[in-house]
Amino acid sequence: MSEQQHKDPLHGITLEMMLTRLVEHLGWAKMGELINIRCFNNDPSIKSSLQFLRKTPWARIKVEELYLKYRRNLLPPDSKP
Repeated sequence: MSEQQHKDPLHGITLEMMLTRLVEHLGWAKMGELINIRCFNNDPSIKSSLQFLRKTPWARIKVEELYLKYRRNLLPPDSKP
């Protein structure tokens, strides 16, 4: 099982880490364009977004996908997160 975890590109990365990095890189406005959810477009904050994303699997999946795209474009293939 530990071998499977190491192949997971999100292994060891929390939702809060993903969200923080995306906000730093893209900003709330761009994130709201890419993923049209209220917590990104209406008085956004890390805390309110985390609360929503933890309760809403489809939105969390979209954030994870966006983070993976961001990471692929930002880091060389052999880099660590």
